[in-house]
Amino acid sequence: QVQLVESGGGLVQPGGSLKLSCKASGNILVIYYMGWYRQAPGKARELVARINPGGSTNYFDSVKGRFTISRDNAKNTVYLQMNTLEPEDTGVYYCYGDFSSSLGRRDYWGQGTQVTVSS
Repeated sequence: QVQLVESGGGLVQPGGSLKLSCKASGNILVIYYMGWYRQAPGKARELVARINPGGSTNYFDSVKGRFTISRDNAKNTVYLQMNTLEPEDTGVYYCYGDFSSSLGRRDYWGQGTQVTVSS
């Protein structure tokens, strides 16, 4: 059983910062990527950022220079530092992991954490 547990969402004013955390646990054999997606009301889920064990990262264009993804491989934990937040960053943020387990390789998802950017 693989689980992803997120924390760190909340309400913040425009220009503020938040840091999200996501810890993976369970029968994980190989981690390919961990990262974050988000979904705003009425919109499709979109990739925000992802990182592999070697530290290679990918970012959605609109968050480049404002968000930083990092990971602690020993703790199977990924972080998303979000700075200079904008109202357009509002949404439910989902942690995801591209893992191999005894059931094979697939994507796993956290329960989601709400981020609201509003004055």
